[in-house]
This record gives sequence, structure tokens and C-alpha cells, in this order.
Amino acid sequence: MTVRVVLVDDQPLVRSGLRVLMADHTDLEVVGEAATGDEAVRLVGDVGPDVVVMDIRMPGMDGIEATRRITAGPASTRVLVLTTFDEDDHVYAALRAGASGFVVKDMALDDILAAIRVVAAGDALLAPGVTRRLIADFVRPPAAAPERSPRPVGGITEREREVLTLIGRGRSNSEIAEDLFITVATAKSHVSRLLTKLGARDRVQLVITAYETGLVAPSR
Repeated sequence: MTVRVVLVDDQPLVRSGLRVLMADHTDLEVVGEAATGDEAVRLVGDVGPDVVVMDIRMPGMDGIEATRRITAGPASTRVLVLTTFDEDDHVYAALRAGASGFVVKDMALDDILAAIRVVAAGDALLAPGVTRRLIADFVRPPAAAPERSPRPVGGITEREREVLTLIGRGRSNSEIAEDLFITVATAKSHVSRLLTKLGARDRVQLVITAYETGLVAPSR
């Protein structure tokens, strides 16, 4: 199946580089480009892509607001945030807005393509350890801000709570199954039920929930 992609970045060179790269892969097709958040929202409404590769810092509507509007719409379009992580402190806000993951602009190009495929397949870009550490950094309040009390999580079973904790620690389904002495199929069922019960769009949001509810503590 061909993954239909919209590229959103105010730098034409970035869009051009990604478009040329994807041209060599028959399972990926660029169906549109946008330079601003406003253009992105309109374009997604017109072409209905599978994945939007979204920059954060753009003139006018930024990538965070554009992500929020796109993921709140009726389409099943998923958003993969494109960022310069070392400088950008808005990635967590983008994930809260509904993004299914993020890639860093200086990543290997093959890794960016792999991330697009992961998100298109309905999963979230969660590299165990790496993404967990990045999300933990964003969940931790700034030094000048007071510590936030974890919000409680209700409506889930004790087993589901254990699974949510392990998801927050970056465990894959197979690792969860091994840790809890259950089958991989059972682990997948627990994850599916958590997505439904907690109204989470994907695994990234489950990780965020695990941190915000205190099941996993941010590293110090």
C-alpha cells in the first residue's frame, strides 16, 4: 500500500530534499506541500493524506496549532513532527496536540522514512529509551515552575495499570509480554483496551499519560 504524505515546512530546501528522497521509494508518495500551518490544514482537508510531516516553527499558524486542528478533524491523518530538537522546546506540546511522534531534522534520512511508515501503520514513533527520555524531559516542569501533582488514572484494571506503566518505560509489546509472563497477543489486547478506555490516539499518548499520572517518574 502506498503511503500518501504531505510535507509541511517553511524551508523549501527541506521539503525538496524529502520529496526527492521519497521519489526513490514506491511505497511513499508526496501528494502535497505547504509552507505554513494554515496551508497545511487546508491541504489536508483537500487531499486527505495518510501522514503529515510537520515542522513546528513556521510563520502564522505554527505546527502545534496545525497539528491540533488536523488531528481533531474527521480524517484519520496522522502527524509526524519534524523538529530541531536541541533548540525546540515545543515538541511535547505537539504530542499533546495529537502528533503520533517526531523526527529530528539531522536524523539519517532512512530513519525519517522508517518513521513515516511506522506512523502510517497506525503505531507511534517510540524508540525505547530514546523517546521515553525525550518525553520525560518535556513532562518535567521548568526549574522555575512548581512541581505538578500527578493526576489520577481511573477506569482501568490493575493489570492494565501495569501494562501502562511498562508502556511509559518504553517497552514493546513483546517486552511487556515477557515482563508480565503473558502472551504477546494478550499484551496487544491490553494495549488496545488502554487506548479505548483512556481515549488515547496512539502509543505516544499512553506514554504521556503514564508520566502525567505518576506511574512513571521523569528522570532527574
